[in-house]
Amino acid sequence: MKAIEHERFKSVYWIELDDGTRKLATINLDRHNQVYGERLIEINGVEYRLWDPYRSKLAAAIVKNLKENPIAPGRQVLYLGAASGTTSSHVSDIVGLNGCVYCVEISSRPIRDLLRVCARRKNMLPILADARQPHSYCSLVKKVDVVYQDIAQPDQTDILLANARIFLPEGGFAMLSLKARSIDVTKEPREIFRNEMEKLEREMEIIDAKILDPYEKDHAMFVLKK
Repeated sequence: MKAIEHERFKSVYWIELDDGTRKLATINLDRHNQVYGERLIEINGVEYRLWDPYRSKLAAAIVKNLKENPIAPGRQVLYLGAASGTTSSHVSDIVGLNGCVYCVEISSRPIRDLLRVCARRKNMLPILADARQPHSYCSLVKKVDVVYQDIAQPDQTDILLANARIFLPEGGFAMLSLKARSIDVTKEPREIFRNEMEKLEREMEIIDAKILDPYEKDHAMFVLKK
């Protein structure tokens, strides 16, 4: 086995397994500990966590050849909809100890798991809050480099834009994992994506967009710049 740094994204790796397959991975910031049962692999004294695109929409977007990933070492990230910490823990690996991941989650059940993850990772801050009310956590979050959102609600685009207005400086980035079926089950996903893109473009520039099939059905990932 060997580890190869991703051709464009720092702190993201490809692991070439003995059978010739390649898997996405990050270096484990919390050595010897798993978050969601992911496989840990040690190569030349470095421990990597395999990053499953069927469990993480950000991983799916990278595997689908995302052009730009604004989540990078040292970045401050506001993560909306952190759930139990599956993807946000990989974001923690990427930004490293010089970065920070503010993890907003409204549901009490997943945040219990998230608290355990954050307790072992010094660069993750859990916040029990409603992302529709960004003013409620203004005292905890400063300006960030990236707002990342994974909230499957009909108003998910509006939630992202409300947070971007408050926490993103000009030139800052946002990433939106958009679930079409959460917006309208009667319309074709591509029609919904087009409609939501029109909303986004009123306030932000769309840098890239990727349909996440087959990893996530009826999902798209948008990368935006303020």
